[in-house]
Amino acid sequence: MDIYRAGTRPSRKAKADWFTGTVWQDPVIEAPEPARLRALRVGFEPGARTAWHTHPLGQTLHVLSGVGLVGLRGQPPQVIRAGDTVWIPPGEEHWHGAGPETGMVHLAMQEAHEGRVADWLEQVTDADYLTPPQ
Repeated sequence: MDIYRAGTRPSRKAKADWFTGTVWQDPVIEAPEPARLRALRVGFEPGARTAWHTHPLGQTLHVLSGVGLVGLRGQPPQVIRAGDTVWIPPGEEHWHGAGPETGMVHLAMQEAHEGRVADWLEQVTDADYLTPPQ
């Protein structure tokens, strides 16, 4: 058994290759094999978001605080709020982040497949991000 004490693992700023705006990531778990679970607490400042991406085994997002957006390729984004949980199936092109004027924090959970948890694509354009949500 491993216990990771609060405050012993530093927050890290998300890579600009995969995110727009200021995004902070805090590790929750990267379980050793044969387990595949990977989880991060991700904090998005207003206007911040991921790039388009997919997950080989899908992804679950649980919104901890704030109001954000999640978008699927070819569809307007949807509003997500604290307490909401989103399941994104394997291979589905999507993005997620804060609202234009609101921050958002979520727990991102995904499983590794052959060592990878995500396949990153291009940045989300302002036009896609600012499309009126459903």
